[in-house]
Amino acid sequence: MKSISKFATISSVALALGYAVAPIASATDASASGQAQVADAKATMTDGEIKKIDKDAGKLTIKHGPISNLDMPGMTMVFRVGDNAMLDRVKIGDHIQFVVEKLNGALTVTRLEPAQQ
Repeated sequence: MKSISKFATISSVALALGYAVAPIASATDASASGQAQVADAKATMTDGEIKKIDKDAGKLTIKHGPISNLDMPGMTMVFRVGDNAMLDRVKIGDHIQFVVEKLNGALTVTRLEPAQQ
């Protein structure tokens, strides 16, 4: 009988430790996942040049290189902006780096920075 109760005690301790370690592992995985998302966001930055600004419509016309996250070749096209403040931070002819995502069915600039010179 004693060997069964020792086994039960060891199993209980192992099970308890498994549950105690699981949240730590999940937190570590989440942290790594967050870092991967930051790296992915940087990787999906696309070079472009502002060709037109339409403040009334909340849109930018951008001549851009390939957009890897959308599997899109380089071209000139119109994009919505996620934040209208972006329209005030650029002028025609500015070279930029930007991120485009498909939000609610529309290609939308979600991040915009001056190009690194």
